[in-house]
Amino acid sequence: MMGERTVMQEALFYGFSLERHVPSEHMLRKIDRFVDLTGLRAELEPYYSSVGRPSIDPELMIRMLLVGYCYGVRSERRLCDEVHLNLAYRWFCRLGLDGDVPDHSTFSKNRHGRFRDSDLLRRLFETVVARCMSEGVVGGEAFAVDGSIIVADAHRQRGVANSSALEPDSNRAVTEYLSVLDDAAFGGATPVEPKFVSPTDPAARWTAARGGPAVYAYADNYLIDLKHAVIMDVEATTAVRQAEVAAAKTMIERTANRLEVTPSRLAADTGYGSAEMLAWLVGERGIEPHIPVFDKSERTDGTFSRAEFAYDKQSDVYVCPAGKRLQKYRRAFTTPRIGVDKDNMIRYRASKLDCDACALKAKCCPNTPARKIPRSIHEAARDVARAIAKTEAYIVSRRERKKVEMLFAHLKRILRLDRLRLRGPWRARDEFLLAASAQNLRKMAKLIPAQAPIMAA
Repeated sequence: MMGERTVMQEALFYGFSLERHVPSEHMLRKIDRFVDLTGLRAELEPYYSSVGRPSIDPELMIRMLLVGYCYGVRSERRLCDEVHLNLAYRWFCRLGLDGDVPDHSTFSKNRHGRFRDSDLLRRLFETVVARCMSEGVVGGEAFAVDGSIIVADAHRQRGVANSSALEPDSNRAVTEYLSVLDDAAFGGATPVEPKFVSPTDPAARWTAARGGPAVYAYADNYLIDLKHAVIMDVEATTAVRQAEVAAAKTMIERTANRLEVTPSRLAADTGYGSAEMLAWLVGERGIEPHIPVFDKSERTDGTFSRAEFAYDKQSDVYVCPAGKRLQKYRRAFTTPRIGVDKDNMIRYRASKLDCDACALKAKCCPNTPARKIPRSIHEAARDVARAIAKTEAYIVSRRERKKVEMLFAHLKRILRLDRLRLRGPWRARDEFLLAASAQNLRKMAKLIPAQAPIMAA
């Protein structure tokens, strides 16, 4: 017999507990244990007026943003709709069943004002990292650093030849770009002008990933702890290698100053293996560089490479395969010279008489009168990196370095931050900080079990 649904008469009163309807295994319940916003109001108090109507609770806005970035809900208009309808979101945001959800425009107003002026999102991220440290998921010994290109919200077929063609007051992103022209993370990173400049987001660099089309993009830089791949710091830069290397230094220094954590070793790819970077790690920070040395001295034409020449540290000379000496100068100068060229290289030269009479000239310098060997002023740090590359610890670091690449994959595929929604360098930084905070919270929720399960009705 066909059944018929009985329409029940609505009860006058309902006994409903939002707490009982959020499952114990729900991710937001696991994350909620680690969200500490107790100092939020104290941080923002100087940025609010003492008179007027009460504002939207800043803790509510931060909790809503965390929900959005944990679940890949990037549109704030859609986020407000989702929080209004979803019981778990309401529970996490402390809204209850009948709490009002703020209008989406509230987020934009606070982002451009109080949140940026107080650097709130940076403080939020560092609070989450400090909680990771207190929970014991940060080792503090081995770090890794890398950057990944995130496509900007700018049409790739619209651009101008250079920044002089921009209208200074056309939009907020242009104003922000003009303010960071001397910043080492953006305009000051390299003197090379990009091929095109976006009129809607000029700080986004015209660049091309390997094998892909050219787009306007930013670089999201992560410094991670290799124990459990916790993100220790994050930095937004323009998408050029010089800016990413500078960001690595900034993140290491900031982690040491604010969190009092300095790693004993750092893993990275060859892009971070320049002589200057290795010298900074070894000489100034005392960090072992588990990084391939960036070296283009290997020759492919069959002649001797620089590795065929032995360096005598005591005499400060190179010895060629034929046993002849290559030295900086072959005569005394009235005014002593240091011998360092503008590119921070010291060049050791063989005697033309020795090379003319040498039987190995055809394999050494067939097209020049005498052989020259360039040596970086930071060669000692490069030698340290080369020695580390022969150890078992280096092999382990190279394998563990992939954890930072996995974080970027999670960022783009799960959190859906493969393309920025906001424009301008400051808003790119805001998006990267919130996404990194969400990733660390999800990491703790996965690694640290709840003390006592909460039964859901």
